[in-house]
Amino acid sequence: MSAQASALAAETVPSVLREAAVASPKVLGAATLAVARAGTRLVAAGERGAVLLSDDGGTSWRQAKVPVQVSLTALRFVDARTGWAAGHLGTILKTEDGGETWVLQLDGVRAAALWSGALKLGDERAQRLGQRLAGEGPDKPFFDLEFLDAQRGIAVGAYNLAFSTADGGRSWVPLSTRLPNPKSLHLYAVRALQGHLFIAGEQGLLLRSDDGGASFAALPSPYKGSYFGLLVARSGTLLAYGLRGNAFRSTDLGASWQKAETGLPVSISAATELDGGALALLAQTGELLASRDDGRSFARSGPGAAVPAAGLVVAADGHVVVASLRGTRRVAAP
Repeated sequence: MSAQASALAAETVPSVLREAAVASPKVLGAATLAVARAGTRLVAAGERGAVLLSDDGGTSWRQAKVPVQVSLTALRFVDARTGWAAGHLGTILKTEDGGETWVLQLDGVRAAALWSGALKLGDERAQRLGQRLAGEGPDKPFFDLEFLDAQRGIAVGAYNLAFSTADGGRSWVPLSTRLPNPKSLHLYAVRALQGHLFIAGEQGLLLRSDDGGASFAALPSPYKGSYFGLLVARSGTLLAYGLRGNAFRSTDLGASWQKAETGLPVSISAATELDGGALALLAQTGELLASRDDGRSFARSGPGAAVPAAGLVVAADGHVVVASLRGTRRVAAP
């Protein structure tokens, strides 16, 4: 990119990408959109760049240093110190100290600039995507992240937004043109299983890569509504869940799917595997469900919290911590 183009790009960077998250005790009760484990530590993230750390299983929290003020929607750690966060305006952050401090690796302005390189390759689809990204500005959010190891990762988001890295995030490469998603549907989830990569999204979209993300193929989908998440169980079962309580399981890497009975009329926000091997689902109402038959059926564990919930993780002591629009809450595992 030329010096003139670089200067123009700098001028168009929104202030929330240039200013650090504000330290405030109010973030403890603010909207929290994701929560993850980093060793024994819990890390939660949410609105205005807030990242919270807990070293006592979610009983108490403190705020980390974050260089942006955008809402963060996803967290992924590969070990106790190394992790990534992603969110609005094409933001990807990295930490190498367990979430204490974060560095901005990618944003929507840089993403559009990266697409400009594709304009030289003669790929008409890449040209259209690059021109659209540059014209619309850094407005598209990432919804999920997956890392195969400390070097290789993928981030996916709205309108077929997808980037990959092979060097721990020092550089990111546009991935969207490799995806069979001609309608540019939203991509809500990405997970790895047995060397394969899976992406789930709007209108029943299910994709799989068998070559580390070099190419993807569409999978047969048992449902035409949106999938909001994917859960990979230790048994090898893959669970896709989403709109109106729908969940489907596959034991053959997505070649076929069976409906999981949830009994839920509301959407499912998150899922995790408990220490004992049971699978847990989190409804948007905050209600928890558990399966002890490898995801074939789920039973409710109690009433919800009447607060929209977004994330779920198991603490080191076996308790469950829920991320919601009113902060985090710690509950007994179902």
